[in-house]
Amino acid sequence: MRVLLVEDERRLADLVKSGLADEGFAVDVAHDGAEGLWLAGEHDYDAIVLDVMLPRLNGYAVCRRLRDDGNWTPIMILTAKDGEYDEAEALDTGADDFLSKPFSYVVLLARLRALVRRGKAARPVALTVGDLVVDPAGLRCRRGEVGIALTPKEFAVLHALARRPGEVVSKADLLAQAWDFAYDGDPSIIEVYISALRRKIDAPFGRTSLVTVRGAGYRLES
Repeated sequence: MRVLLVEDERRLADLVKSGLADEGFAVDVAHDGAEGLWLAGEHDYDAIVLDVMLPRLNGYAVCRRLRDDGNWTPIMILTAKDGEYDEAEALDTGADDFLSKPFSYVVLLARLRALVRRGKAARPVALTVGDLVVDPAGLRCRRGEVGIALTPKEFAVLHALARRPGEVVSKADLLAQAWDFAYDGDPSIIEVYISALRRKIDAPFGRTSLVTVRGAGYRLES
């Protein structure tokens, strides 16, 4: 089993590499993010252990670039940070697991083995409708190569439509997917967000991809 360890603390990297080698892993080590990104693209690994605070390119950026490139090697992110927002950021960039420093080597080994058992899986992070790309993992949207800034709720509505391209999605369905079950406000709020989306994803590009189907709902076309 081959593992890539990206860690700039050389003493820690040596200790982890030595421990994993004793367990039968073949371990390559990179001490900065750019080198780690290059190695991950050049070689086939069973798993990647990736620190966050790295020179040249941080771990979040490395993870995001790998996922954007279609590299689905299981990734465990290590960080000295601790907190729900750091864990959320790690997972949102495409990581499979998260472990805070200082960590138990026994726990690291067990979770790494679990990642290797899980293996690689094709998990596209983006939905594509024509040249409109909706990336739920990174909460990003672009038309061609042009990024489009959306509010979280605008993104939620667009994501619900992008999951069913070419189909009519009712207001009720959009409310159910973009708002919680307890929402009891005016359903016409959907119209506000549809208008906002048209101003952002269609009008600047001369498109009419977001179509109103009277009495039925809305359709996102390619």
